[in-house]
Amino acid sequence: MSDTSGTGSAGDCGDCTEHRTAVTEPEVEALVRGICFKTGPPRTLGVEVEWLVHELRTPQRPVTPERLEAAYAALRTVPLGSALTVEPGGQLELSSPPAASLMECIGTVSADLDAVRAVLAEDGLGLVGVGHDPWHEPRRFLRQPRYDAMEACLDRTGAAGRHMMCASASVQVCVDAGHEEPGPLGHERRWWLAHQLGAVLVAAFANSPLAAGQPTGWLSTRQLMWMEIGAGRAGAPPPDGDPRTAWARHVLDAPVMCVRLDGAPWEVPDGLTFRDWIRKGEPRPPTRADLDYHLTTLFPPVRPRGHLELRMIDAQPGDDGWIVPLAVTAALFDDPEAAESAYRAVKPLAERALALPAPHNPLWSDAARYGPADPELREAAVACFTAALEALPRLGATTGVTDAVATYLDRYVVRGRCPADDLLDSLRGTAARTHGKDIRP
Repeated sequence: MSDTSGTGSAGDCGDCTEHRTAVTEPEVEALVRGICFKTGPPRTLGVEVEWLVHELRTPQRPVTPERLEAAYAALRTVPLGSALTVEPGGQLELSSPPAASLMECIGTVSADLDAVRAVLAEDGLGLVGVGHDPWHEPRRFLRQPRYDAMEACLDRTGAAGRHMMCASASVQVCVDAGHEEPGPLGHERRWWLAHQLGAVLVAAFANSPLAAGQPTGWLSTRQLMWMEIGAGRAGAPPPDGDPRTAWARHVLDAPVMCVRLDGAPWEVPDGLTFRDWIRKGEPRPPTRADLDYHLTTLFPPVRPRGHLELRMIDAQPGDDGWIVPLAVTAALFDDPEAAESAYRAVKPLAERALALPAPHNPLWSDAARYGPADPELREAAVACFTAALEALPRLGATTGVTDAVATYLDRYVVRGRCPADDLLDSLRGTAARTHGKDIRP
């Protein structure tokens, strides 16, 4: 969601002549290829952690917009190493600066989260790590032209867009695109791996089984909402072949969310692709600034922004739950031996992803619905976590980080469970106590 990212941006919208000049299709293809895949040896890492904000004592009670605004005004005075942004529904996001190591990234964000929690606690508020708000209907906090246009656009496909904008939270890991050479750290391999491993990450870290206090039938309701938004806005291009060519074509053929007009309401065209806009030139020809903006309105599970932004992981429970998916993902992408092990582990899953690009294929939908209870996904997850555990010391991870990953592996993955199962168990336990009988499995 946020335009802030952990290791760079896809392009800045400015007032220079270059940004005001109309673009052609060949220019867009060249720009996208150069902007979105900056290749080289993997060197940096980033993470974006989103949180729902609730009452500390009674999380089921909605926080008023006035209280949120007051709390966020106080937060803006706190010096942080990460960029702090507010999402449309009032969720908070911290986006780390590019880090040279896993532990540097963890250290920066952990310190920032401590500072944020201290400020919120003074007003009786806290951060909740869950992928989808389990209690409240989506309610928009920010009133800005961008989000007015986004809501109008996404409403055409149903209510999922409002849930995504206002009721969801995630852990987004940002890794470098990789270098030009083939092999486990090459950009083509990393692009392919991100789309196959992504389903494993959805399953292993699913943590959003509830909406309006009731089970939805999906362990990652957040991922369900992304799928229901539609392939044009939240889908990936086919992962095979040259990533630059596939993504450039996808950008041109994706629907335009809005046309920004000076001194007038923004237009929200229906079905107008960026390629169509270039060819028609109406209501005005698109510019480089429009392309930069268009790139920020596409929400695939893996978004290339110079680096690769992995957007599929639900927000995690606990103060430090976000560290495990960050550590596992970093190890599987940036350690060559672990990357090769992950490639071998997820390769058998590829057949289930042939019908449609992610996340609209059976592999991804099964991951969101069943989590690691799916036998093939569980087998791949166990292999990937095991490879990550072996690699983490080589990446300089502390014993505390490796112990957290090992505990997660034993508590959840090898048992075919995920944090969503804990939430469902808790709900069943509450229902059992209410009805005077035990309905827990």
